[in-house]
Amino acid sequence: MKLAESYRQMRLEVSQFFTSRQSQKVKKLVLGQNMNDGLLAKFIIIALLTVIAFLYLKPLIYMVSTSMKSVSDLIDPTVGVIPRTIHTKNYIDGWIGLRYPEAFMNTLIIAFVGSILQVFSCAITGYALARLKFPGKNLFFFLILVTFLVPPQITLVPLYMVYSKLGLLNSPLVFLIPALFGQGMRGALFIIIFRQFFLSQPKALEEAAKMDGASVFRLFFRIMLPLASSACLVVFLFSFIWYWNMYYEPSMFLSKDFIPLSLRLSSFETELMGNWAINYSTAVGKDPISEGPKMAAAFLIIVPPLVVYLIAQRWFTEGIERTGMVD
Repeated sequence: MKLAESYRQMRLEVSQFFTSRQSQKVKKLVLGQNMNDGLLAKFIIIALLTVIAFLYLKPLIYMVSTSMKSVSDLIDPTVGVIPRTIHTKNYIDGWIGLRYPEAFMNTLIIAFVGSILQVFSCAITGYALARLKFPGKNLFFFLILVTFLVPPQITLVPLYMVYSKLGLLNSPLVFLIPALFGQGMRGALFIIIFRQFFLSQPKALEEAAKMDGASVFRLFFRIMLPLASSACLVVFLFSFIWYWNMYYEPSMFLSKDFIPLSLRLSSFETELMGNWAINYSTAVGKDPISEGPKMAAAFLIIVPPLVVYLIAQRWFTEGIERTGMVD
C-alpha cells in the first residue's frame, strides 16, 4: 500500500511539474517556440556545421601541415598535425619547381581574360534568349542545353583537330576564343544563369526605355547589364575558379611553350627531385622527401583563388541569392 501510494504521489508531482509555468519556460528554452529555435536545435545545427566544416578543412589542414614539415618530421610517425620545426624551404622548392612567376602569369591570362570574355558573351546571349524575339530561338536554346549535357571529353578530339588546323595549339587562344563566343569553360551554364536572371526582370523597364527611344544595345548596356551586376560577379568567380583549376584541357592543348600552374604541378616532382624520387614514390606509395615540397606547391596554387574569394565573398553571396543559383 505504501509503495502504491508513493508511486501515485511521484506521478502527481511529475505531472504538476510539466504543467507548471517554470517547466513551460524550460521547455521553450530547450526546444524553442517552433522546435527549430531552441537550445537543442541550435546545438544540433552547430554540431552538424562543425563536422561539415572539419570535413572540408581537413585536406587543407593536411596540406598546410605537410608543407611545413621537414623530412625528419614526415618520416617520424609520432609527429602529428603540428610539426616540430617550421620548414620554409619547402615553399622555396615549390616556387622554383613550379617556375611560379611564369606559370602564374600564364594561368592568370587564361583565368582572368577568359572569365571577362565569358561574362560579356554569356550576358549578351542570355539576354537575347530571354528578351528578344527571333526565328529559331528555342532551337538555339536547345542546342546550348545539349552542349551543357554532353561531357567535354567527347568533344576534345574534334576540338584538337580544329585548333591544330587553325594553328591555335600551345597558346591561350584555345581557351579565349571559345570564351569570346560564350562556349568557354561551363559557358552553357552561365548562359542559363543570365537567361533566368533577365527573365525575372520586369518588362516595364524595357517598355519605358523603348518609349524614350533607346535601342536594343543601349537598353542592354545602360539598363540591363548594370542590373545584372550580381549575376556577372557570380559568373566571373565561378569561371575564374574553373579556369584556374582545370587540368585535363590544358594537358591536351598546351605544351612547354605555354604551361599553366596545374600542368607545372604534375611535372614538379620530376623537375625538382629527378627520376629517383618518382621511382621511389611509385614503389613505396608516398615519398617523404618530395611530399613537403609538393604540398607547398599545391598551396601556392590555391592561394590566389582563395584571396579572390575572400575579397569578393560578401558580393558573391549576395549574387547567389539574387540569381537564385544553387550549387
